[in-house]
Amino acid sequence: MSISNRSEARRFLAALFAASPLFFVAAQACSSAATTGASRGATSAESTPIVSEVGETHLTHIRQLTNGGENAEAYFSADGKWITFQSTRDGRSCDQQYVMRFDGSGLTKVSVGGKTTCGWFLPGSNRLFFASTHAADSVCPIKPDPSKGYVWGIDPFDLYTVGRDGKDLRRLTHYGTYTAEGVLSPNGKRIVFTSLKGGDLDIYTMNVDGSDVKQLTTTPGYDGGPWWSPDGTKIAYRAWHPTNPDSLALYRDLLKQHMIRPNRMELYIMNADGSNQTQITNLGGANFGPSWTPDGTRIIFSSNHKNPKSRNFDLYLVNLDGTKLEQVTTNPEFDGFPMFSPDGKHLIWASNRFDAKPGETNLFMADWKP
Repeated sequence: MSISNRSEARRFLAALFAASPLFFVAAQACSSAATTGASRGATSAESTPIVSEVGETHLTHIRQLTNGGENAEAYFSADGKWITFQSTRDGRSCDQQYVMRFDGSGLTKVSVGGKTTCGWFLPGSNRLFFASTHAADSVCPIKPDPSKGYVWGIDPFDLYTVGRDGKDLRRLTHYGTYTAEGVLSPNGKRIVFTSLKGGDLDIYTMNVDGSDVKQLTTTPGYDGGPWWSPDGTKIAYRAWHPTNPDSLALYRDLLKQHMIRPNRMELYIMNADGSNQTQITNLGGANFGPSWTPDGTRIIFSSNHKNPKSRNFDLYLVNLDGTKLEQVTTNPEFDGFPMFSPDGKHLIWASNRFDAKPGETNLFMADWKP
């Protein structure tokens, strides 16, 4: 999420309007284990299923994939056999990037330091890309000044590729400023991402080798968390565009200090070339982490619009024109960063449900019932 705090982090966000500890003031999308189980690796997806909450009619055979600490932004490889995610497991003070098999086995750390967010597998599933701050500093970035209120730090991420075994790390971008929340196009040829490289938080696309960079958004304000439609013709994203001079001035002042205050975000859709940018929600609160149903007809996302000052985020479905809003999760804690498996049979997401300690965020997978 990172701001994604996917980067929409991209860990982030469950405590968006509360002072509880959470996974990512990474601002990370693009969204992002320490206590019991942190040293045990991931939990098998074939472990005892968890009973869904009342009203969670789409979710069956729920399994917990991680156990303890802060884990988020888990995304499938194109073949559905692998998952990459970010975690503060093993007592780390900021996220590192990991991969594991679909069943939670084969856990491997693939990052080398700094702070990471928003991983995604490249074609073939043998390599992946993710965002990291390690070129700026091998240690975790300094957290924002508490006197500024609840803000996300905009850390100096750049994009890197690495083998699934953690070897052969290569730098993909060299902007030296927030560049994260990357998602690969369905045809495997382009990456959509969020960057501050132009002076504002905007959405860009580029070839997988970093060439042919194109800017898609230009409206002043925060645009981020982009996600390709299954056919690659559209991109869903979240945005907040200040509508009065005072709000815009405050946004820009914080931006100069490498911070952003995520008071409100709504969902948008645009064509893959950046044309026809259309707002599809007007719910209030924070709406983030949009991804698509496998048939490309609906968006699944996380929102606290029912109580914008709460940390209770739930997953929702909505049509592309903003109609037929449907609640998917009902647990009274955080649920976010949803993604369907490539075959549409499973949903993976991050949640505070069943946390061993308040504020822990773990990964869950469920069979999807249409």
